[in-house]
Amino acid sequence: MFARLIADSFTRRPRRKLLTASALALGMAVATAALSVSLDAGDRLAREFRSLGANLLVTPEADSLPLEIAGVDYRPLDSGAYLPEADLPKLKTIFWHNNIVGFAPILEVPVDAWTKSSQTVSAPAFSVKTALIGTWANHQVNLPDGSQIFTGVAKTNSWWRVEGRWFADTAAECIVGESLSRRAGVKVGDKLQIGPASLGISLVVTGVVSTGGAEDGAIVAPIAIAQKLANKPGQYRRLYVSALTKPEDNFARRDPKTMSPDEFERWSCSPYVSSIAYSIKQALPGADVRVIHRVADSEGNILIRVRSLLWLVTFVALLAAALAVGASSAASIIERRSEIGLMKALGASSSLVGVLLAAEQMLLAFVGGGLGYALGIFLARILGERIFGVAPEPSLLVFFVILALAALVTLLGSAPPLHRASNYEPAPILRGE
Repeated sequence: MFARLIADSFTRRPRRKLLTASALALGMAVATAALSVSLDAGDRLAREFRSLGANLLVTPEADSLPLEIAGVDYRPLDSGAYLPEADLPKLKTIFWHNNIVGFAPILEVPVDAWTKSSQTVSAPAFSVKTALIGTWANHQVNLPDGSQIFTGVAKTNSWWRVEGRWFADTAAECIVGESLSRRAGVKVGDKLQIGPASLGISLVVTGVVSTGGAEDGAIVAPIAIAQKLANKPGQYRRLYVSALTKPEDNFARRDPKTMSPDEFERWSCSPYVSSIAYSIKQALPGADVRVIHRVADSEGNILIRVRSLLWLVTFVALLAAALAVGASSAASIIERRSEIGLMKALGASSSLVGVLLAAEQMLLAFVGGGLGYALGIFLARILGERIFGVAPEPSLLVFFVILALAALVTLLGSAPPLHRASNYEPAPILRGE
């Protein structure tokens, strides 16, 4: 009987019901779009931010007295300790191995670079003192589980612009910095002699790189060549790691040594940049892992601001939906005063009247929430494609959250008029007062 009363009431006054459902649907649509994009924004933005460069720097722990100013290392290129290149596959065995999207070892060597005389005015011979930066371009790394990955500066430093192509990691090739190319007249296809002269290494220039940094005045080549020049086979000085992380909060910045076992477990199981750095340090003996805060902090601040904006939009949409539902519910209660008075005169209690009216509103909430979710997914696809180039996938979790929010908004918006209706006295209403 109760269900029959609700169904009968729901089919009457369709215009009023349509207005209420429309207000809920619009509010839930905005909330669905904001929540879908917000849940997807973290991963999308984190992957986009990898173009900002590596966010972790690995150096030998023995280098206890670094001399860096504004991120520039002023120690001699050939000073300090070294780390074994053979340990690098261990990076893909740590707990956060899926979050590490790329890494590249670096070994810098001061060199003389020169070309043989071409006997032409347009391409004269030259000789300069510069630095050779040995690294990986797109190197194949064999992992302990038998699989392979390709990584290098092409992934960790994806903002580097190369005119021509990257060098092959197994060939006698190199790329030269933009300023060095301009100063010495080096172009793609030239052959550079690198050395000391006793080694006589000849490299083919395959590209000109522009980074906006010190690399613009240097030569970038396979790390094996730098190791040969430095007589440091299988070793490197610095390692840049690019990892997907979540924004750090006050808890993430705490010293792990001061945490309780439960706190340490929660910290180490969260993809903070500091916890990933801790895992890398455990995997690479003798390594010191530092966070590049210029990159990590920028990522965190932007992520927090984007999510805050989306949550603010969601709150405003829910508030607007609650006010619309409240206004519609109040108007509906006024129209149904006679009906409510008759029900109470026939013996219906105040609680029964309140439950009946609330059930009608809840039915509207589920209808409006379902329609709003469908419309919100469409809006989320548009937002996702415009902002990230990829639409977020529909989520069953978001669907249930939207239904719960629709029910909550409806109850909060209609609570005052429903309370007033349940307290109506039947006698004055039936007398027409």
